Amino acid sequence: MNNELTTANVLSTGQLDSFFKGFLDIEGFLSGDDSLNGIQVDNDGSPVKKIAFSVDAAMETFEQAAAVGAGMVFVHHGLFWGAPLRIAGNLRQRIKFLLDHNICLYAVHLPLDQHPKFGNNAVLAELLGLENIEPFGGYHGRKIGYKGTFPKPITVDEAVKKISFMGRPPAGVLAFGSKECKTAAIMSGGAPKNAEDALQEGVDLFVTGESSHSVYHKCLEGKLNMIAGGHYSTEVWGVQAVMRHCSAELGIETEFLDIPTGL
Repeated sequence: MNNELTTANVLSTGQLDSFFKGFLDIEGFLSGDDSLNGIQVDNDGSPVKKIAFSVDAAMETFEQAAAVGAGMVFVHHGLFWGAPLRIAGNLRQRIKFLLDHNICLYAVHLPLDQHPKFGNNAVLAELLGLENIEPFGGYHGRKIGYKGTFPKPITVDEAVKKISFMGRPPAGVLAFGSKECKTAAIMSGGAPKNAEDALQEGVDLFVTGESSHSVYHKCLEGKLNMIAGGHYSTEVWGVQAVMRHCSAELGIETEFLDIPTGL
């Protein structure tokens, strides 16, 4: 580790950007991710002494970050998604708030879903206790999910308990398959259509964030169990894993901002 990056009071946004790009494959997703990964709104060059981590780039997130004295907000869902936007309305208010409070906004979307250790899907696989883990679920030419086997079969209800964040209920459960699951596949967030991949690969349980009317009968007829754990609740894990990594490697102060949508 570069000595520059071990003293919390000299961490510039540029140094933090280099740190994140050192383990998150931001460059590798340039052509396959609509998100503008990396720094989306920079600060004035001041050192960052505290980083707030959260799922969504929203005004409530920014207000809480300012309240806890964060100089950077690291999120999974940023403000910019592949198309030019007019800096007006709510977007203008959000950006103005960041600038007024000198807060840098850093966003990482698919590279955070995909990361084999700190990613949403990898952490969910770990929570489930999966073994023999391998990539799963094509998205824009990349496999960003994971699948594996349980050391011993578990029920859908047991799986729900393992991945429930703060004990919050899932958005929905389709218990259409085996009462005890031997295998599982995971794609966090809004990936219900990847249930079709799970059906093709013959897994017992598919875990994602959101459900969809369009896959209901496919799961029913294919006897696939599906847990829609909630888009938010399945994507808290990656930002928290990166937060812990930052604390361990950089010694910088961090805080997770829990702002659930219930969806």
